[in-house]
Amino acid sequence: VGGITSSRCTNEETYLVQKLVRAAFGNNNVDTCARVCHSPTGFGLKTTLGESAGTQTFDSVEKTDVIMVIGANPTDAHPVFGSRMKKRIREGAKLIVVDPRSIDLVSGPHVNADYHLQLMPGTNVAFVNAMAHVIVNEGLEAADFIAERCETDAFNEWKNFIADERHSPENTEQFTGIPAAYIRGAARLYATGGNGSIYYGLGVTEHSQGSSTVMGIANLAMLTGNIGRDGVGVNPLRGQNNVQGSCDMGSFPHELPGYRHISGQAVRDLFEDAWKVKLDPEPGYRITNMLDAAVEGTYKGLYVQGEDIAQSDPNTKHVEAALRNMECLIVQDIFLNETAKFAHVFLPGTSFLEKNGTFTNAERRISPVRKVMPPMPGLEDWQVTLGLSKALGYEMHYEHPSQIMAEIAALTPTFSNVTYERLDEEGSLQWPCNDETPDGTPIMHVEEFVRGKGFFALTEYVPTEEKVTRRFPLLLTTGRILSQYNVGAQTRRTENSSWHGEDTLEIHAQDAEDRGINTGDMVSLASRAGDTHLRALVSDRMQPGVVYTTFHHPETGANVITTDNSDWATNCPEYKVTAVQIDKLIGEEASSEWQSQFAEFTEQQLGFLDK
Repeated sequence: VGGITSSRCTNEETYLVQKLVRAAFGNNNVDTCARVCHSPTGFGLKTTLGESAGTQTFDSVEKTDVIMVIGANPTDAHPVFGSRMKKRIREGAKLIVVDPRSIDLVSGPHVNADYHLQLMPGTNVAFVNAMAHVIVNEGLEAADFIAERCETDAFNEWKNFIADERHSPENTEQFTGIPAAYIRGAARLYATGGNGSIYYGLGVTEHSQGSSTVMGIANLAMLTGNIGRDGVGVNPLRGQNNVQGSCDMGSFPHELPGYRHISGQAVRDLFEDAWKVKLDPEPGYRITNMLDAAVEGTYKGLYVQGEDIAQSDPNTKHVEAALRNMECLIVQDIFLNETAKFAHVFLPGTSFLEKNGTFTNAERRISPVRKVMPPMPGLEDWQVTLGLSKALGYEMHYEHPSQIMAEIAALTPTFSNVTYERLDEEGSLQWPCNDETPDGTPIMHVEEFVRGKGFFALTEYVPTEEKVTRRFPLLLTTGRILSQYNVGAQTRRTENSSWHGEDTLEIHAQDAEDRGINTGDMVSLASRAGDTHLRALVSDRMQPGVVYTTFHHPETGANVITTDNSDWATNCPEYKVTAVQIDKLIGEEASSEWQSQFAEFTEQQLGFLDK
């Protein structure tokens, strides 16, 4: 048994769910949706810089001179920050976009990229290595910064590794598809153009080498001295409002709150003393392990708070088989989402308007959430978790979320000076916020790295196992659109659907012509994992050989197509690289077999609401 915490719920609610699993369930089988989005960020930045979080405040972009956006689409997925980024570009900042697709930032009103490095999906590591190779071999590195701030032996080993000709832009062009001259120009711009900042998203992390790419990005920032001041840094753009917070709160099976490994005796002693229970020293199951074990029949129960793994996780057929095979699935959410349709028990959740708590965003900013109306179900989400824990024989005693935060602060060094009183008075605080940094930390790694000296990690490019074949000659990559949010459980219930009423498949004109496909045609999209049907959109955003779709509408079944490939370090799924074939549908065949089964199952489940 185990639990899955939510990146949409508050820090306090997330903290309680992981505490419930560890203290009441008696194991460490707890995970969060960050597993399938930014878990490589935690691993990669912890390894190189010493902390599993971005380095900057969002205000930092106003002082940057060169912006490099890798695998992110800020104007669609992060529009508030995207507007600030565009403002800085209009003021004169240079822009490098690294993306297989021609996103709005590449060319738009008043904003044009100086370089669009249109790489092939799955070749991020080859790209970052080529950038570093140019900087090292042309002597553009920040030698004084490296000597003072980074591990000498590790840097020397890495420098010998990256200087090898196999990493040159000319040799990596066969993998990335990026002309060598473009990479050389972009590398020189980033290294010499002033304050250089890197912003990246799920197009970096959701790969079999996601962790390697994050480490490669950190290597680039350290190599050029772009760490520890305004206008620079390594900036992951998180996918939901509290992805950072859910990770901070100990939602991974190997870490307690504050990113401290469960195997550490001193750390366990601290939590055991506070929680009055012995903790298992062994890391628990990740989401992928939970689902595999459920299919095998050895994983029997799951408590899911505020997540929709039936729609958001890869290889939908495998996920559904796991959910059907469980003996007790409890789902807590504000809507009857796709996962809830498989639940034995559905617990109504509460929105941010109906609860008190805190969220932590991508800049490590802890912000208050304050209740403006009574919870419609009668209880706030944290109170429901307390009731479940009490029923299991482990009673937690809190009267208000402020008491939960007080416990978090007492047990988590980076939160030690965080209180509700300070948040209400000051508006927000950025961790670390402790005796050493009582006013919080807008910019990290100013004088030294959290780990002491920065670590240059070797990042060997290993091609993904997901390769095109005669049967599946195209590569599918996925993403979001401005008018819909994540799996669409909230935005599909609004007028936003008038802008994006269905997921469509973007395809290059040449690939469409080869298959006799026009915009509006229904097509079959098939991979080794499954197939689905959706409408085609012939688009000049795509390069030949690459297609793209969103995952906002459950009836589309985009994740029926994605496979079980994942990051080597964290098991983050490789959503961004799936070998597929596209065929034009003839006649009335509007739904695939899976889509027909989905429609029947949904009708059956919704029918129960009337009984």
